[in-house]
Amino acid sequence: MNYSLILRIIGIMLILFSIMLFIPIIVSIIYNDGNLSTFLLSSLIILITGLILYYPNKNSKNDIKTKEGFLIVVAFWFILSIFGSLPFMLDKQLTLSFTDAFFESVSGWTTTGATIITSLDILSPSILIYRQELQWLGGMGLVILAIAILPMLGVGGNLLYKAESTGPIKDTKISPRIAETAQSLWSIYLGLTILCSLFYYFAGMNFFDAVAHGFSTIAIGGFSTHDASIGYFDSYLIEIICIVFMLLSAMNFILHFMLLKSKNIHTYFEDTEFKSYIFIILFLLLGLTIFTVNGNYSDITVRQILFQTVSFITTSGFTSTAYDVWPTFIVSTLITISFIGACAGSTGGGLKVIRVLLMFKLLKKELLKILHPTAEIPIKLDSSSINDDISTTLFNFFIFYILSFLFLSFLLLLTGLDVTTSFSAVASCINNLGPALGSVADNYSGISIFAKYVLSFAMILGRLEIFTLLIVMTPYFWKF
Repeated sequence: MNYSLILRIIGIMLILFSIMLFIPIIVSIIYNDGNLSTFLLSSLIILITGLILYYPNKNSKNDIKTKEGFLIVVAFWFILSIFGSLPFMLDKQLTLSFTDAFFESVSGWTTTGATIITSLDILSPSILIYRQELQWLGGMGLVILAIAILPMLGVGGNLLYKAESTGPIKDTKISPRIAETAQSLWSIYLGLTILCSLFYYFAGMNFFDAVAHGFSTIAIGGFSTHDASIGYFDSYLIEIICIVFMLLSAMNFILHFMLLKSKNIHTYFEDTEFKSYIFIILFLLLGLTIFTVNGNYSDITVRQILFQTVSFITTSGFTSTAYDVWPTFIVSTLITISFIGACAGSTGGGLKVIRVLLMFKLLKKELLKILHPTAEIPIKLDSSSINDDISTTLFNFFIFYILSFLFLSFLLLLTGLDVTTSFSAVASCINNLGPALGSVADNYSGISIFAKYVLSFAMILGRLEIFTLLIVMTPYFWKF
């Protein structure tokens, strides 16, 4: 294991993070909110730590191997979450404990949106924009940003890309050069963020809220600058804009690149995963609307159902109303659909649509094999055949995902939480959703310290899509 190289790259990431704190620093200066020292001190601590890790190891061997790639990515999420908690602890209004600050930081970096903070409306602008920025950086992954810079320092980034990128087919790249791929992804990500912020602004949000919600919408994070989330604005137009950009961010970013390249909208509709995603959403909307109408729930509007369905299935976690008081069938359905999640190659969480789609194809194959044992039944996706290795990996992923969900849920039950709270909280965190039910419907501040660490682990586990984190936790990984 080349620990010198690992420390060097982690140092680079910390340096990048410290530089990105210029945003809340500028906001603090503009609004004179008294938080300037909080972010200056945080930035300085992170920068010095990054330099300490980088400079003694700057001449380390540049060859990143498989183990180094996985360890760097896992270390990134834990180390950045630890350092990301500094402003939350130093902020004079919050003065959070390390546990609460770490939970909030992990939730931001993993774009989960679960929060322990109350009274968002009275917090300083700088700490509010910092929460939003954490999600924005975590959405595309600071690792991907680092990949664009590593080649300039003589360090390859291909294995980091494979460890960080999502989806069962990880070798799909925009460009044959990994750095160019990272730069293209970030360009699209930045472009969507600017576009979303402008739409919010012209729809009625003030400039600060527009930028802040642009950050969290494109990151599919769900953090807001108001306790009432998107419902604070009570604007149909803002909700429609949010829905559109949640869906765009939940799509594979490769499709956005191909659209810009071909200038043909059919690029989206030629993709099986995207078409399946739209079908699932429309089917859910129809089903929930019929249930609401037949049940005479006049206080639940189609507008609310539309927004919450898209928010939950994209794992954004924005809310426009008090969804937790809705009928059990609806709220259970909303939590369940978060397991489907967004598309592969997006900023969303969950199992990913492509995995769910392939699983149904595999189940169909197994049923046909029972009827025709000797038949060769190929599985195809967009004219590409899915080999047995991917099929096996897919089955294993589902098994580990469900086992992880059940194990972490039972750990929460051991802390004394009720069944509804335990299972919905783990589902929300492992799917990087945010909102849950029971005693954590409003926020997660009331649960125990142990429960917060369990859920923090669940957030990182879900963000790294199970395998990356579990591999590092096995004793086989550390054998030389």
